[in-house]
Amino acid sequence: MTTFPRSGADVLALAPVMPVVVVEEVEHAVPLARALVAGGLPGIEVTLRTPAALSAIERVAEEVPEAVVGAGTVVNGEQAAAAARAGARFLVSPGCTPNLARAMADTGLPALPGVASVSEAMALLELGLTELKFFPAEASGGAAFLKSLNGPLPQLRFCPTGGITARTAPDYLALPNVGCVGGSWLTPADLVAGGRWDTVTELAREAAALGS
Repeated sequence: MTTFPRSGADVLALAPVMPVVVVEEVEHAVPLARALVAGGLPGIEVTLRTPAALSAIERVAEEVPEAVVGAGTVVNGEQAAAAARAGARFLVSPGCTPNLARAMADTGLPALPGVASVSEAMALLELGLTELKFFPAEASGGAAFLKSLNGPLPQLRFCPTGGITARTAPDYLALPNVGCVGGSWLTPADLVAGGRWDTVTELAREAAALGS
């Protein structure tokens, strides 16, 4: 039986890599989720970037019970509430404002609000949030930035996302303040559109092994 995350720390602990998925066609959602789970990655962030996203979350929540589906690219309270109604088990935002932080908390779901600077991280720490998304990771200083942040803010842990690849992921995962990394390399559009689920599973299996 799937144990759903109750905190940001639980979200970070799902697997070393969090697939960041853009679903264009809702019928792709279930086989895609099954392929990722089969490869050892149960946590799946479906970004709210397409009209199909909320329906995709709903379908995965209903039909793939072994998956832990979350909503990404949450930018306002309406999206947070809609994602919760669709069955999302966690929320992820690219950045965060006080209003968005409150709205995500109001859903009762664990969340990884996004930051890209020391001041943004400190602002969320003041709100009691210690598990965050670092985005866009590569453009905002990469692993070197997060390494330098561990000294003054050791209580924070991150899911860096944005520009990370299978080659660079280990650099982030080696850091003490990184719980997992977010990656879109697992579900490239051509594989999803072509229904190449076996290849997605193999990519997921390789990503899951990065945590060993």
